[in-house]
Amino acid sequence: MPRKSRIDAPGALHHIIVRGIDQSEIFNDNVDRNNFIDRLGRIIQETKTRCFAWSLIPNHFHLLLKTGQVPIATVMRRLLTGYAVSYNRRHHRHGHLFQNRYKSILCQEDAYLLELVRYIHLNPIRANIVKDITALDKYPYTGHTVIMGKVKNDWQDIEWVLKLYDDSLWVARRKYRAFIQKGVSQGRHTDLTGGGLIRSHGGWAAVKEQIEKKHGLLAKGYDLDKIALKVSAQMQLKPSEIWAQGKERKRVNARSLLCYWAVRDLGISMAELSRHLKLSLSGVSLSVKRGEKMAKDNGYKLVDL
Repeated sequence: MPRKSRIDAPGALHHIIVRGIDQSEIFNDNVDRNNFIDRLGRIIQETKTRCFAWSLIPNHFHLLLKTGQVPIATVMRRLLTGYAVSYNRRHHRHGHLFQNRYKSILCQEDAYLLELVRYIHLNPIRANIVKDITALDKYPYTGHTVIMGKVKNDWQDIEWVLKLYDDSLWVARRKYRAFIQKGVSQGRHTDLTGGGLIRSHGGWAAVKEQIEKKHGLLAKGYDLDKIALKVSAQMQLKPSEIWAQGKERKRVNARSLLCYWAVRDLGISMAELSRHLKLSLSGVSLSVKRGEKMAKDNGYKLVDL
């Protein structure tokens, strides 16, 4: 059966899972783990791929990567081939090290980035490698310690993640850790189990549907201004009131709904919304979450599809 092509374009966000063949270990000790991290960091920098999260478990690993000009398939081929050759040579073994094909789930970047970072970085706790978040803070084989400033590397993109929490580094790290701590009690997130947070468990069909929905809205002339008109009608406000700064509840709610529809349905980045609304990235991130709750609680829809 022919393999399905991957959706892979510059700027695409991928949650990647790679497992050892027959569930066998792919990291036997810290020498293996450090070897892998060195290779990963070098390839990330050489290909200008952005890495937001990663976690190493004895028999598998997770990566959250944003495609640069080099396709993810090329990045992964270099990483997996180089590591497998090195691992086999060191452990005097032959044959395949990894399962037939790695799992790569295309994700909506701004909509789910923080959830994915948390899911990936909590893997050592779920796998019983460390017992709690205090131990996770010291575990060097996940990107969590890099975000917390316990371990330094030059290739993990921590600035973008932290700015989604707050512009202050200290405050952002405190909020990030609280978000991670909250996830410990949630256990396995059903939307994330299996590789990526998307709207349903339809795999690539669901991803394709989401992309088609975005292009369908664009074809109908939807942009930020048209979304603002929809929000203003829903919230009984003038469009100019949505764009104006202020903390009046009705205006805040309108901006939140605008942010939610813009990010989730039209794929507009939080950075662009930050510029238009003159909000921090963390403010936009909070608005998206607030808008999502409003839409679900009240049955608001951008369009009836």
